[in-house]
Amino acid sequence: MGAHTGIEPHLTLVVPVYNGAARLSSNLGALTAFLAAQPYESELVLVDDGSTERAARILREFVAANPGATLLDNGRNRGKGVSVARGILAGRGRFRVFLDSDLAYPPSEVNKILRELEGGADVAIACRVLPDSRYLMSPEFFHYLYTRHIMSRVFNRLVRLVMLRGILDTQAGLKGFTADAAAKIFPRVTIPGFGFDVEALYIAQKHGLAVRQTAVHFRYDDEPSTVRFAEAVFRMAGDLFEVKLNDWRGRYA
Repeated sequence: MGAHTGIEPHLTLVVPVYNGAARLSSNLGALTAFLAAQPYESELVLVDDGSTERAARILREFVAANPGATLLDNGRNRGKGVSVARGILAGRGRFRVFLDSDLAYPPSEVNKILRELEGGADVAIACRVLPDSRYLMSPEFFHYLYTRHIMSRVFNRLVRLVMLRGILDTQAGLKGFTADAAAKIFPRVTIPGFGFDVEALYIAQKHGLAVRQTAVHFRYDDEPSTVRFAEAVFRMAGDLFEVKLNDWRGRYA
């Protein structure tokens, strides 16, 4: 990762950030170290989605000290979908990958996505349910994993029945796009929240783009309540309806 030189980076890494100040400095350091160790030119685009002042200050100070990093500020909390779309479209890289700021996916997993894109995929997505995927988690989360897995599978089944053919995991926070695919998809994305993943993949399939799924390593550090997770699934079911409505209106043409 270096200062902007006018040369098209091989990779734009987009990281949407909403709070998480406790681990933000160390995570940004890990991302910087990862990018610096790669043989390709890269840039880092951080998008602050209305974080607390402490997290916002960490982001500003980091970008001031790292010329290869850019900070976009949403001004207020506008949603992950808005943040990812802004970062992806602001990027200059031949390939654009977004990664969650909590680094539940280690930075090295970015190269798995990148290899799929280099190999001809238009879109590459992490898939946590492929046989080769691996989880790292505390035993205290096992009951949560079972509950969430069942609910996730029900939601994914609904997604596959209603709109997405063959996509086994729509919600993983690690996805990549070629520059051309990004230009087709993200100007058409309308959903500001977590349902944007489904919308982006639906647009990709509608435009005949090649989507590949890859196994990843993933870490569980948090345990949202079953009630909160159920509410999220309910909201995303509403997002599915919105995507279908947008399609009927010709929004994705």
